Amino acid sequence: MILRVGLVQTRTPAAHAEALAHVAPLVRQAAADGARLIVTPEGTNILQKDREKLLPVLTSAEDDPVVTGLRALARELAIWLDIGSALVRREDGKAANRQLLIAPDGAVAATYDKLHMFDVDLPTGETARESATYEPGDRAVVVDAAGSRLGLTICYDMRFPALYRALALAGANVITLPAAFTRPTGEAHWETLIRARAIETGSFILAAAQGGFHEDGRGTWGRSTIVAPWGEILGKLDHDEPGVLVADLDLTASDRARAAIPNLKNARPFTGP
Repeated sequence: MILRVGLVQTRTPAAHAEALAHVAPLVRQAAADGARLIVTPEGTNILQKDREKLLPVLTSAEDDPVVTGLRALARELAIWLDIGSALVRREDGKAANRQLLIAPDGAVAATYDKLHMFDVDLPTGETARESATYEPGDRAVVVDAAGSRLGLTICYDMRFPALYRALALAGANVITLPAAFTRPTGEAHWETLIRARAIETGSFILAAAQGGFHEDGRGTWGRSTIVAPWGEILGKLDHDEPGVLVADLDLTASDRARAAIPNLKNARPFTGP
């Protein structure tokens, strides 16, 4: 089966209305190019690194104007739309970094809250403490979508291979990787890690990224990329500007890659050192 997918690369503003106006035309462009499954980046609905400014404007996913607008757009275009993540308020009042898969009828088919929080001190002096703002998720998610078995991950998750292996063992042959990667880590590791996750799981990786310098002062790497199960790059935006990337996935390639290198089956238990 051939599945045409689209990745949307954004430079999301620091307010909801502007964010929807920014992303919606790019989604339309991907759909016009024939994409049946479209993935947007992490933080599609708003990017604001100042938590004192961010937290007061967050709403539930049900009330978020960008989520609502994109659900209506998915229904209008009759597409599967993966909102790579929306920064939303949870039912308990805490914040979540939540991926939402929207079906062609506009319904929410699945959600996934980012498991791994980006709490780091980079050699450049840049620091991040996602756990100060967001409550991490506690479950992995695989869902049927557009003829594929779709596994959901977000950004920093890509550094935890055990999650990707679990998704592959649960049948995922396509894995989303929406991101807002920093520029230093993106330049050093982005493409290498995407290809590694594809090769070791025998899965397609759909890495939709934020790119450029944002209103809130952050810089993100861009370079949205689609990688096949054998590790070859099917498409890449070699820049950090907003844009659209479309590629055709031969979903049988996942079975072929896993048959050629059956590492998912060959793993053995072992005792620790």
